[in-house]
Amino acid sequence: MIKRTLYFGNPAMLRLKDKQLSIESNVEGETKTATVPVEDIGVMIIDNPQITLTSGLLQALQENNTALITCDYRHMPQSMLLPIEGNSIQQERYENQLAASEPLKKQLWQQTVTQKIKNQAGTLNTLL
Repeated sequence: MIKRTLYFGNPAMLRLKDKQLSIESNVEGETKTATVPVEDIGVMIIDNPQITLTSGLLQALQENNTALITCDYRHMPQSMLLPIEGNSIQQERYENQLAASEPLKKQLWQQTVTQKIKNQAGTLNTLL
């Protein structure tokens, strides 16, 4: 299963409730609540100093090998919290990437560049 990447750029309260990430935010003066299963989260990006996380949530994220990235006031990544247990899996991924053959690396790079061009063309079409 593909894990989800969650980005938080607005003030919010993030806590663990019934093994779910509970997100409380204020939208147009009204408190909204949403939930996401913790086991579905692969990466969580915190890009606002007014976001509160509970220690229970942090522990649950780490137990599920979730990477937590925090950003600074310029919205640039500042730190990354990784579970110690999950680092062996990440190390295996790095080793596999390094061991990839040169033709495979070139093919993957070509696919990346092609998709970036298609995305830019699609964005340009929506602007025109």
